Amino acid sequence: MKIRLLFPTVLLVVLPLPAQSSPPVMYTESFRHGDTRVVEDSFDIKLTPHDPDYRARIKDLHGDDRYVFTILPRMPLGDTQITSWQARLTDLRHPIYDNLLLTSPQPPDDPNGNYKDALWRLEPGSFAAVPIRAMRIIKVDGFYLVLLVKAFHFTPPDSPYLDSMTVAVQFTNTDPRPLGASQK
Repeated sequence: MKIRLLFPTVLLVVLPLPAQSSPPVMYTESFRHGDTRVVEDSFDIKLTPHDPDYRARIKDLHGDDRYVFTILPRMPLGDTQITSWQARLTDLRHPIYDNLLLTSPQPPDDPNGNYKDALWRLEPGSFAAVPIRAMRIIKVDGFYLVLLVKAFHFTPPDSPYLDSMTVAVQFTNTDPRPLGASQK
């Protein structure tokens, strides 16, 4: 009888615990296919309604300011509260293209039609084309931009309005996709 009680306990100890899952990795390539590489950097950005914008110049390997990286809030028309943020990358030498993070020079008619056209949109809603916790990798010219939403908070908790978002940003010249992911 004591053996019967011991067996389930042994199973609980021996069975491995499920590993913490890593975020899904979503990859796309910009319509820009050049050979420009950048000074590698990584940093976290904390966005709030009081500090909703982020702007930084990104240098190429020659040390020249080449791109402008921005994250801007998105608000419903006529509203003053933030529902999401959007990342943008503009080439200072060719500012005609508003956002190099797109897969086509023209924004898509249906932004929710293809997740590859939405990796730059940081939307926490359940109907977003890209899961908010996904690792977003976008190849632009000869470098990669990696975006990962680390945290976000709604106020009040059951509303669509954000009062903060923390985004990890990385600029790298080497493919950051995990081993085993398809390498293009």
